[in-house]
Formats: sequence, C-alpha cells, structure tokens
Amino acid sequence: MPRKSSQRSVADERAAPGGAAAVDRAVSLLAAFRAGDKALSVTELAQRTRLYKSTVLRLLASLAQGRLVLRTADGHWALGPEVARLAAVYSAAFSLQDIVLPEMQDLAKRTQESVAFHVRQGEQRLVLLRVDSPHLLRDHVRAGDLLPLDRGAGGRVLKAYAGARGRLYDQVRRDGYLMISGDRIPGLVGISAPVWNAAKELVGALTLTAPEARVRPSFVDALRRSAQRLSLAMGGEAGQAADAGRSTSTASTSLSAPRA
Repeated sequence: MPRKSSQRSVADERAAPGGAAAVDRAVSLLAAFRAGDKALSVTELAQRTRLYKSTVLRLLASLAQGRLVLRTADGHWALGPEVARLAAVYSAAFSLQDIVLPEMQDLAKRTQESVAFHVRQGEQRLVLLRVDSPHLLRDHVRAGDLLPLDRGAGGRVLKAYAGARGRLYDQVRRDGYLMISGDRIPGLVGISAPVWNAAKELVGALTLTAPEARVRPSFVDALRRSAQRLSLAMGGEAGQAADAGRSTSTASTSLSAPRA
C-alpha cells in the first residue's frame, strides 16, 4: 500500500469535486509540462506534481498506453502524439467569436464605449468583430469594414508587432499597448492592445474608441486586462500576456495621447 504523503500534491489541491483521484493526478502530470520543455525526467515530474516517483511511473505507463506521453531515448518523458491530435481537433472546432465577443461585450458594458477586434488583411485591417457604444456620438465603424493599417490605434498595434520601424512602433512594443488621439478621426481616441495565442502568434488587436471628452484614465487598464484575458483564453502564457500588457498606471492616467 503506498505511503500517505505529508505534503499535499498539486492534484490534491486542484481535485475535481466528485472526480477520480487517479485522473486528477494524471491531469496534474500532463499540466507539469511547460512552454519550452522538450522532455522531463521522472524526478522533475515528481517535483512539479509533488507526487511520489512510484506514483508518477504508474501514471506515465497509463498515459504512454494512450500515446499522451512517450519515453525518449535517454529515459526522459515528453508529450506524445495524441496531444497533438487533440490540439488539432480543438483548433478545428475553435471559434474566435465565441471567445472574443463576450469579453468585448463586457468591456463595452463597463466603459460604455465602442470596442472592436481587428485582424490584419494584407495592407489593411479588417474589423472582425464590433460592439457599439450606446452613445449617439461615436465612430460608426461596422464589422466587416476595412480600415488603414497606418492610422488608428488598432492598425498601429498590428503594424508594431509585424516589425514596423519608428518611434511610435517602438513605444507600442515597449509598453504593450497604444493610446492615440486624432490619428484616424479628429477628436477620437483609440486604445489598443495585442492578443496572442498558444503559438505566441499575434491573433489580433483589441481596440476601444471614444470621443476625447469621454475618455477616462481607467479605460487603459480595462482594455489591457481584457486583452490579457483573451490571450490566456487562447492558450497564451500568463507571462507573455502580462508582458504585452504590463501595468503602467502613470501612463494610463494621462489623456495626452500621442498624435501621428
């Protein structure tokens, strides 16, 4: 009979109510693999899961049978081909709108301003999704519209992470967002931040727009938190999303947005 550990394992701390303990442990073992890991030793897996090595070995045997892990030539363990197959199934069923639109609706409700999600389409940007402000005074952009890449916060963010050169684009990459006024429409402020996926690819730019008179300092942090949540929901790393949306409370309190 296995010894009872005096230290709670990761699986114990995250146990599913009404679930199976063995499955919880297997899930914690798969979750122990992090970005950049190619293969891990049994010792490393035991340390990360806080499970006994004997338990780890039994779990690995079952997971290997299901091709969820495989043993490498040097005796380490790596994620197996079944993980890639499941990832492909998930990607095929993945609906960007199902994840992005609820976050946009929540952001628009909290700020009472318009929110859009832009993706690059050649040398333009496509308004893929849009939630309108309830105010009559707003920019009247619609989902499906094509806008310039070199004007407006969303376009500037897309260009910045495509490697565009210049002080403004350097600032976007450094700060992880852009707040700009009158760049596309006089008197209109745009605030935009990147959204990333698990492959560290730029999915698009989440953008909030509002007339200068209605912009509040809190809008910057609200927009950036929403972009970070979307990155995490798409499999982006917490650290990556945080780097893209690093807190700059002093910058967000200023409404003197840069002008192109």
